[in-house]
Amino acid sequence: MTDQHLLFELGCEELPPKTLLKLSKALSDGIVQGLNDAELAFSNVKSFATPRRLAVLIENLQGSQADKTVQKRGVSIQAAFQADNTPSKAALAFAQSCGVEFDQLERLKTDKGEWLACTQTIAGQTTQQLIPDVIRKSISLLPIAKRMRWGNFSVEFVRPVHWAVLLYGEHVIETEILGLQTGNQTRGHRFHAPQNLTISKPENYVEILFSQGKVIADFEQRKNQIRADAEKAASVVNGIAHIEDDLLEEIAALNEFPVPITGHFDERFLVLPAEVLITTMQENQKYFPVKNADGSLRPYFITFSNIESTNPESIKNGNERVVTPRLSDAEFFWKQDRKKSLADFSPRLETILFQEKLGTVAAKVERLVKLAEYIAPKINADVAFAKRAAFLAKNDLMTEMVGEFGNLQGTMGRYYALADGENSIVAQAIEEHYLPKQAGGATPNSDIGCVVALAEKIDTLTGIFSAGLCPTGDKDPYALRRAALGVLRILIEHNLKLDIHALTQFALSLFSQEFDKSKTQTLVIDFIFERLKGYCLDKGFTADEFEAVLAVNPAEPLDFMQRLQAVKAFRQLPEAESLAAANKRILNILKKSDKPSATVGNLVKPIEISLFELAKKSATDIEPLLEKRDYQATLNRLAELKQPVDAFFDGVMVNCDDLELRANRLALLNLLSQQFLTCADISKL
Repeated sequence: MTDQHLLFELGCEELPPKTLLKLSKALSDGIVQGLNDAELAFSNVKSFATPRRLAVLIENLQGSQADKTVQKRGVSIQAAFQADNTPSKAALAFAQSCGVEFDQLERLKTDKGEWLACTQTIAGQTTQQLIPDVIRKSISLLPIAKRMRWGNFSVEFVRPVHWAVLLYGEHVIETEILGLQTGNQTRGHRFHAPQNLTISKPENYVEILFSQGKVIADFEQRKNQIRADAEKAASVVNGIAHIEDDLLEEIAALNEFPVPITGHFDERFLVLPAEVLITTMQENQKYFPVKNADGSLRPYFITFSNIESTNPESIKNGNERVVTPRLSDAEFFWKQDRKKSLADFSPRLETILFQEKLGTVAAKVERLVKLAEYIAPKINADVAFAKRAAFLAKNDLMTEMVGEFGNLQGTMGRYYALADGENSIVAQAIEEHYLPKQAGGATPNSDIGCVVALAEKIDTLTGIFSAGLCPTGDKDPYALRRAALGVLRILIEHNLKLDIHALTQFALSLFSQEFDKSKTQTLVIDFIFERLKGYCLDKGFTADEFEAVLAVNPAEPLDFMQRLQAVKAFRQLPEAESLAAANKRILNILKKSDKPSATVGNLVKPIEISLFELAKKSATDIEPLLEKRDYQATLNRLAELKQPVDAFFDGVMVNCDDLELRANRLALLNLLSQQFLTCADISKL
């Protein structure tokens, strides 16, 4: 059978917009996996997703499985015959399982003996036979948090389904999918083309839906069109569309045939913080705000209608009527909040519980102030500003605006602090102390922002661990993984020298409940360094490079990264492999010996005397390099010891019978080992 295109489409009620792409990808991946498992080849796969359909097009799908030759091995020849040389019961049972007579069996000779065997050709199944089960399995594995039933059906899906298309070439693969009989009938736009549409061939699917059904099936095409239309509409009112990817995807998931509509709102609302207006328009209304070239807002928005209306003005007016009360609410919240200063909200933090064992948010703020006071001088930041920012950091949680728009926490704190006349450095830190908000997100720009962000994250980490609520598996309700990675990124990416052991010890001292401080600190440190390993691997370092540095326990994440970079550079040197092996040998010898002396006594062979002199010289040379944390230069200097170290092991027996000489040689090896361990344990490379 020749290769043909395969089309599967599942038509349903409007799918959840925020999970549409996830469902589409999962369906496509599941079908591809099923085809691979069935050993059916194809050239390409395309997925389609609209509010009312999920579809997958498989191009040039193999018509049937290839025939397989399978050899089954049965009982051994010794067990195949009875004493009278007739077939044993086991041999006859094997022949029956193969569907052949005993005398049709073969003999298979191996290096472990001779066996009965049967070689058979298994005919491959056709694609049309295999596809229904592939589809059904893929649907059953979709990541649907909550499935529903509808009508009299017993099947379940995320939304009620109404049609199913399953075509292989021009032929329908007739089967049942979610209680529906498959066919070649799809449906167009709910309002513009509600009638059934016939798909003659899979390759005509996209064109038929567009030309006859007023549906843009391709999600990316729809998304790109929405972006282009929004930008064009904004330019008409001399503005620039403010487009965020999450909202763009959501609007693409809400519309099958998106049509742009430009609306206007009262200019009086422009006195509100831009973030308030943007949040109101984006979250509540799914609008794209419009900005000036300088980033300030214009009194316009771009919305998208899922219908090509004969009266677009009425849609425009309707949206303008809806957004006005939303913006009026925001205006009211702003005015209410401004009736008191940001500092005046502090007492109300006593009413919010942070965590049962750790007390209220007010108690957390007290710890943040102490942590800010501890951290600021260590990174040369202003202590007074740091304490003030920490004191005010959580106060906007009690404002009306943040109560309505939770994602504006920190941002509103900045606006209210500035309105109160607080220093701009303090105001900026209030907003920045939540950063980074997600993986790869921006870190604080200011020193004070870094101080308060570190304080906030370290307090959460140590506090939750002290309460015995360590993350398990994929459960991390307090986002401790994100907090730990945030601490690391701030310290490393801002070149901040801060001892993580001392910091966690101080943070843990601020909690008054009963817990094992030493054990908790170990757990927190291990947790942080587990995140550091992931961070380093993502940056292109290898696991053995990380372990080489971890072995010497650097207390500062920045120092850790500087050592790691040096190790990566060191291993590119021609001497690296030999020195790594020599260090491993040195450590193994030292492990098996008594604790070596710290001083080297008399040595007898010229090569060991020479190595000792060179080792003393290198110790002197690397001391100023280590003070400057120039680990790469340190390792480069130590690499010069390669030849004398090799010569030593070629010509000297360390564990000789002379106990005094043995002790001196062990002391020499210990001297060498300690020099390398000033940077990393290169024996782990």
